[in-house]
Amino acid sequence: MANSTRADRRSVSMVWLRILAVATLVSTVGLIVLGSAVRVTNSGMGCKGWPLCTGSEGSISSFHPLMEESHRLLASVVTILIVALALSVRGNERAAQLRGPTRAAVAVIVVQIVLGAITVFANNAPFTVALHMLTATLFLAVATVVAVAAFVDPGASWSLRRGPSRLGWAAVSALYVILISGSVVVNAGAQSACPSWPVCGQSASSLGVVVIQMVHRSLVLVGSILVVSFMVSVVRDPRAQRALRTFAVVSLSLFTLQVAVGAMSAVWSAHTEIADVHLGVASVLWSSVVATFALSALVARPLENTTTLTSDRVGHAI
Repeated sequence: MANSTRADRRSVSMVWLRILAVATLVSTVGLIVLGSAVRVTNSGMGCKGWPLCTGSEGSISSFHPLMEESHRLLASVVTILIVALALSVRGNERAAQLRGPTRAAVAVIVVQIVLGAITVFANNAPFTVALHMLTATLFLAVATVVAVAAFVDPGASWSLRRGPSRLGWAAVSALYVILISGSVVVNAGAQSACPSWPVCGQSASSLGVVVIQMVHRSLVLVGSILVVSFMVSVVRDPRAQRALRTFAVVSLSLFTLQVAVGAMSAVWSAHTEIADVHLGVASVLWSSVVATFALSALVARPLENTTTLTSDRVGHAI
């Protein structure tokens, strides 16, 4: 009876950790999308003070201060969630696989907080904004790994050298570069540089912003080939577990959606809400691709003990 009670407590503990991990991931996606809305609506300096919204342009009920303060509040929620998760896994043997990823997440969120303060004090200088976005994208990747690890067997073996293929590394790296280049496009005001898609066509914009837009599109072309090739290779791999294949199929679906939204964003650049949707889908796509990459980093045990991933649980979770 006592052993059964302890087992039930451990089970409840893991359920709680999984809820925390998924909540952190969802909140992080929301934070990035809200951050995009803040940037697109030029609300970044709605609060000129930090960390409180002091010296804002108008009352806190005004649009720009409200947008910026909402972004900061959600950032606080994400910080609390990841710190709570990191503290919860300490000493929990069933959550050993979560310790490394949660520590990394805490480290990245601390850097992100510092960059957020610097961005405000630097009056949203393009360089600091780009760094802020770069770190946010990195944190989303780590939060994704944390969520995946929450559904992995504690005894699973992770290896970035023996697990993912070179194609997997290339796909993840390329997608990260694409996301950063997209951020540069927004910061440079190059969203409307090319009124047509996929080629630029005639543009009334300056050569500089046209070049930025075309570099981004070129990176998207190369990255798309790598990402699609990686996902197709996973789907066709007979050794891939069900959860891994599922994430690959989801990633391919999100990729198709992202291409369509990207085309609409280019053609209808006056509609800033499409730009927000574009980044929102990009964030979910990035998370899905990272999840696929993370699962591919699981190294199978010897044949007499091959159960390294609770694939049924992961499959049901998604």
